[in-house]
Amino acid sequence: MVDHLFRHEAGRITAVLTRIFGTHNINMAEDVVQEAFLQATQTWPYSNVPDNPAAWLMQVAKNKALDIIRRQQNFQQFSRELASQLQQETVHTLEQFFLDHEIADSQLRMIFACCHPALKAEDQVALTLKVVSGFSAAEIAKALVTHESTIQKRLYRAKQFLRNNHIPLDIPSGQELFSRLSMVHTVLYLLFNEGYNSSKADELIRKDCCVEAMRLALILSGHPAGRQPATFALLSLMCFQASRFESRMNADNDIIPLPDQDRTKWDKDLINQGYHFLNHSSQGDQFTVYHIESAIAAEHCLAPSFKETNWPRMLHLYDLLLQQNPSPVVNLNRALVIARLGQIDKAISEVWNIHGIEDLLASHYIYSAVLGDLYLRQGDQVKAKKYLEQACGLTNSIAEKNLIQKKLAEK
Repeated sequence: MVDHLFRHEAGRITAVLTRIFGTHNINMAEDVVQEAFLQATQTWPYSNVPDNPAAWLMQVAKNKALDIIRRQQNFQQFSRELASQLQQETVHTLEQFFLDHEIADSQLRMIFACCHPALKAEDQVALTLKVVSGFSAAEIAKALVTHESTIQKRLYRAKQFLRNNHIPLDIPSGQELFSRLSMVHTVLYLLFNEGYNSSKADELIRKDCCVEAMRLALILSGHPAGRQPATFALLSLMCFQASRFESRMNADNDIIPLPDQDRTKWDKDLINQGYHFLNHSSQGDQFTVYHIESAIAAEHCLAPSFKETNWPRMLHLYDLLLQQNPSPVVNLNRALVIARLGQIDKAISEVWNIHGIEDLLASHYIYSAVLGDLYLRQGDQVKAKKYLEQACGLTNSIAEKNLIQKKLAEK
């Protein structure tokens, strides 16, 4: 329960405390959050778990913040925004900033602060995932395909920058807003993806990560600063992808590939929300990768069955996506669409033409898995076995290993 609550509440509490203490005291805010959760682990086993554990944690954090503030004589060392209020009415001020709408606003402010353009892009992503969403360094490393030690260095560097420069927790305006909004979208996209295809060995789908990403994106879309076509396109994509959760795994926690999924289990309400946000995203002159990816996801939802998917239309969309985002992952997915059009040999050739494919095959299981599957469909048993076994050795996910083993057994 504490692990679950940490994922849901740590970022919310940290955002509020950082708004109170100021970004230069971000480590203090994180320490208070850790102390609140430690108190929960020490208290709850010996008494009943409170009816509202999240509210209990918020109250403990608020009390600890109040204790720290009362011990200090110089309120200017906290948030410049709140210094005078804290001097005059400490309790009332704290109560105000722990209201639901202020918590949401604090998180949004925290996201924009973490996505400060003076920070390196990779530092912005790491800091936001850590502070706002409670990711561990290992989880961030998986999401960004790098080493945990690298992430630790990025976090230290980013926090030191906020501390030394006293970055205000506010939402920028004008051109400065748009320079940060793109990175905010990237962070939410990565957060959702970590949930959709988790780095945890025993948990392929982490719905809590996906729900958190959707909640933050919804907050962003409701604020004038974030009410942009790209935000609605991103929300649309999340809704379409989340609609398939209940059909992606069976009762034994085995992966059910898209062609075999029971589409009656797809969440129609989420699909309708996806169309709703996709329509909103068409207002304006922005055309982003999120628009294209959402359109791709919408095509799957429109098709009555996997076989009836409009594959020529899908190929056109992937061509557009490749123009805007020429990445190995896009190339790989485009090759899969080409295979669905019956051109297996061409699909295999497209995979081998991906830039840096040799290194990708040796380090990321998905490339070997796709190549092995394509060779299996081509009828080349030797190469299929080689790449499927290589993929099996590269993934930590039990569900992914089981799926690959089934393919090996079928060959």
